[in-house]
Amino acid sequence: MTEIRNYTMNFGPQHPAAHGVLRLVMEMDGEVIERLDPHIGLLHRGTEKLAEDKPFNQSIGYMDRLDYVSMMCNEHGYVRAVEKLLGIEPPERAQYIRVLFDEITRILNHLLWLGTHGLDLGAMTMFLYCFREREDLMDCYEAVSGARMHATYYRPGGVYRDLPNQMPQYEPTKIHGKKDVARMNESRQGSLLDFIWDFTERFPGCVDDYETLLTDNRIWKQRTVGIGVVTPERALQLGFSGVMVRGSGIEWDLRKKQPYAAYDRIDFDIPVGVTGDCYDRYLVRIEEMRQSNRIIRQCVRWLKQNPGPVMAENRKISPPSRGEMKGDMESLIHHFKLFTEGYCVPEGEAYAAVEAPKGEFGCYIISDGANKPYRLKIRAPGFVHLSAIHEMCKGHMLADVVAVIGTQDIVFGEIDR
Repeated sequence: MTEIRNYTMNFGPQHPAAHGVLRLVMEMDGEVIERLDPHIGLLHRGTEKLAEDKPFNQSIGYMDRLDYVSMMCNEHGYVRAVEKLLGIEPPERAQYIRVLFDEITRILNHLLWLGTHGLDLGAMTMFLYCFREREDLMDCYEAVSGARMHATYYRPGGVYRDLPNQMPQYEPTKIHGKKDVARMNESRQGSLLDFIWDFTERFPGCVDDYETLLTDNRIWKQRTVGIGVVTPERALQLGFSGVMVRGSGIEWDLRKKQPYAAYDRIDFDIPVGVTGDCYDRYLVRIEEMRQSNRIIRQCVRWLKQNPGPVMAENRKISPPSRGEMKGDMESLIHHFKLFTEGYCVPEGEAYAAVEAPKGEFGCYIISDGANKPYRLKIRAPGFVHLSAIHEMCKGHMLADVVAVIGTQDIVFGEIDR
């Protein structure tokens, strides 16, 4: 008899399908996974520890760099926790702007997920399609904050500034002549809200294109149907949230169950799966993009009709305007103090969570009355989902590990923190 023994192999940590610095130690019986041990910590940046050494308003930028595909949603979780401790409420317009950008962020996240998941499973075209749409939404980020990714746009008490009345325009180059540029600038003639509205008119057609390519594609179904099945009971026991729990058929969404910002005034549906496999989670994310589009349209309508302040009228927390700062010595001193020392937050503790694109993203802050957190703990959805990877992959083939990593939609910034 020939001796048959299991092989132990490394997957990663610099594997193109690992979606970050994930190292999996796999025990394999031929092509079948017997045991799978995830090794993390290769991207550890000490975000929680760094935040203890920074004033509250200087840690917002760290949140963008956790799950670096869902930037503003992370900011929202942190800013809400600080607001809870301060006992302040942002103005209504700021709440709607936050919902608008949370949903833009959700679409950004799902587009990147769909493009890379498609690439992992052999669908090259998806990647090009998804990144085409992402460009428009990145321009929205840039229009409000000056940055394409790490925006630092949300602030305790509201948002950094109101939405701009005009969009940046393309200019002719060697590659794009005047005719091309005129076509590219057609949707940029009005305000940011007009540009977003134009995007929401086009986007459902783009989602239809993605579905035409994938939903009934037999190769896609062979790679995803029946792979990584998680039962509803097991999804709850494992602490899943977001698409991972909804894909298993549990209708749990913080936007509906524990509404925050302006979600209680907005009409949308929660898509849920049936079997809890990779294919169901794909369908849930596709429908989420349609629902996000619907929410964005409602926000744009409301914001066009309701001007107002976007920052709380609390001078201890919100800085003076740049105009005041340039002409008034007191305002200059106030601005300087606010951005160097920050503000002292009352003693206590608070936990605030948001429905981030990957699941429940929460910040737990303990304050000892100083101008910086005594302790910050981040509840990252990807960390919880990755802990179930052995259970989801056991008995599957090596190629299915890639499908499971993709369906979990993990980003290592928030897992290693």
